[in-house]
Amino acid sequence: MTTPTHTAELGSQRAAGWIDPRGQRFAAGITTVVLAVALVLQNPWVLLFQALVFAVSVAAGPANGPYGLVFRTLIRPRLSPPLDLEDPRPPRFAQLVGLIFSVAGVIGFAGGIWLLGLIATGCAVVAALLNALIGYCLGCEAYLLGRRLLSSRR
Repeated sequence: MTTPTHTAELGSQRAAGWIDPRGQRFAAGITTVVLAVALVLQNPWVLLFQALVFAVSVAAGPANGPYGLVFRTLIRPRLSPPLDLEDPRPPRFAQLVGLIFSVAGVIGFAGGIWLLGLIATGCAVVAALLNALIGYCLGCEAYLLGRRLLSSRR
């Protein structure tokens, strides 16, 4: 049951642009599949597609990225309201990290530096899989660690 305090907190989070964490896990699931295909095929074009998805998600925010839009229009209407919402900044940073690893993978596969392509894409697959399966976002945790380190320096 939702308490009045909980309802007020969700309302203020929605006003702040906070996002449904289930959408992030949905996006991570699709990302895992795309990255795994790119890894198995060692295909820079599939990886470039995912890099573009990451770039749009960084620029527009995770909820407005391609997979976020699919979640919001096709999946979210069929679900109950979320119990909690999350700050979009850590997932946006995670998308940036994914973009960096994807671009490194594209450079590796397209440039014949297969080890770079395999390692970069493999790392991205593992990170996306962790998020999809258990909701553990490595990029989000890196963002939060960076924030703590920066605030402790002041």
